[in-house]
Amino acid sequence: MHSVIYNCEKIWINARLATMDPQVKGSYGLLEDSVIGVQNGKIASISPMDDINIHEFRGEVIDAQGNILTPGLIDSHTHLLYGGQRSLEFTQRLNGASYEEISRAGGGILATVTATRALTEDELVKQSRPRLEALLNEGVTTVEIKSGYGLTVNDELKMLRAAKKLAAEYPFRLRSTLLAAHAVPPEFHGSADNYIELICKEIIPRVAAEGLADAVDIFCEKIAFSTTQSEQVFAAAQKAGLGIKVHAEQLSNSHGAELAANYSAWSVDHLEYLDEPGIKALKKSGTVATLLPGAFYFLGETKKPPVELLRQYRVPIALASDLNPGSCPLASLRLMMNMGCVLFGLTPEEALQATTRNAAIALGLGESTGTLSVGKAADMLLWEIDDPAQLACQFGATRLLQRIFAGEISHV
Repeated sequence: MHSVIYNCEKIWINARLATMDPQVKGSYGLLEDSVIGVQNGKIASISPMDDINIHEFRGEVIDAQGNILTPGLIDSHTHLLYGGQRSLEFTQRLNGASYEEISRAGGGILATVTATRALTEDELVKQSRPRLEALLNEGVTTVEIKSGYGLTVNDELKMLRAAKKLAAEYPFRLRSTLLAAHAVPPEFHGSADNYIELICKEIIPRVAAEGLADAVDIFCEKIAFSTTQSEQVFAAAQKAGLGIKVHAEQLSNSHGAELAANYSAWSVDHLEYLDEPGIKALKKSGTVATLLPGAFYFLGETKKPPVELLRQYRVPIALASDLNPGSCPLASLRLMMNMGCVLFGLTPEEALQATTRNAAIALGLGESTGTLSVGKAADMLLWEIDDPAQLACQFGATRLLQRIFAGEISHV
C-alpha cells in the first residue's frame, strides 16, 4: 500500500474522510487524519498520515488542512432537459387545482412536450445549461438525465443526444434514461397500447443500438400507464440490455414498484403509497427506493413514503432532486438532503448516504462510484465543515472548497 501511494499522480493530505464505505466502521465511515491518493482518475490508496513520508512523494500534494472530504454527490433522478416553463400551473395549484386536474386539462407533462418539441437539439442544450450548472456548483458529480418530453422517436432521440452534448461540455458523469413512457402523446390519445408498442418495438431498440441510454423508465400511475403496459416496457428494456427504473406509487398504489423489483430494477422512485409487499419485493431484488422530497413539498402532498418500514427491511434509500418544470423546478440536491431529513425523517447520515452510495446503486454504478474506496472513481468534494451532518442541516451557506471529478479539481 505504501508503494502504491508513492506512485500516485496526486495526493490529498491532512484530510478527514467521510468515506460512506460500509466496510469502514463508525458514523459516515469517517477516517481521521488521512491521505488519499489518485491515479488515472481513480482512488488508488487511502492511508493514515502517519504511514507515509510526504518528503518522499514526487507527485502533486494538496493539503486539505483538516477539512472533510466526501464522495461527490449523485443526483439519480432528474428531468433536467426540457423547453419552456410552467409557472402558470404553480399559480393554479395555489388556487386549488390538483396535479391530476391540471394534467387532464392538457397541462402538466404534455405542455412541456409541446415546448420541447419546438426546440432544436442545440436550443435544448442551451436552455438546460443553467440547471445543470446549478447542480454541479453545489457538488454534484454524477447526474441522471431523462428524456420524456419528446414522445416521438425523433424527439426522444433528440433529448438523449442533447444529454450527451452536455456531458461533453461539463465535468460530470452522465447516466441517460429513456422515459418515452412518460405520458400518452396527443397523437396516440385513446390508444395508449399502440404507443407502448411503438416504444417497445421501435424506440427502445433504436436507443439501445445507438448507445444513447443506460436505462428505461416509465410513469406507472393511474394518470399515465398501467402495470400491464409497464411490464411490456420492462421486458423490452431487459431484452435490449438496458437497466430498469420506474416512477411508481406517487399518487396511488398501483404496485408498479413491486413489478419493477421482479424485473431487478435499479430503482423505484417516488413511493409515497408503497406498501409492505412492495417493500419486501425491493428487499429481495436489491432495488433502491428513491425518494423525491422536492416533488412532495412542491405539490403540497401529505402522504409520506414509508421510511420506517424501508429501514426495517434494510432497503437502500436514495434521495434525488426530480428537477423538472412542473412538480419540482428546484435545481438543488443539497436542498433535497435537508428536505429528506425535515419532511421524511431521515438522519443526516442517511441523507448523505442517499446522495452518494445508494444513489450510485440506483444508477447501476455501485461498483464504480459513490464511496471513497480504493478502485472507485476519484469523484470527491472538499468541504469547509466540522461535521458531515452540516451538509444536510445547513443549506446555502456551507462552503465547498474543491469539487474533484475523476481526480481533477474542476470548476463549472
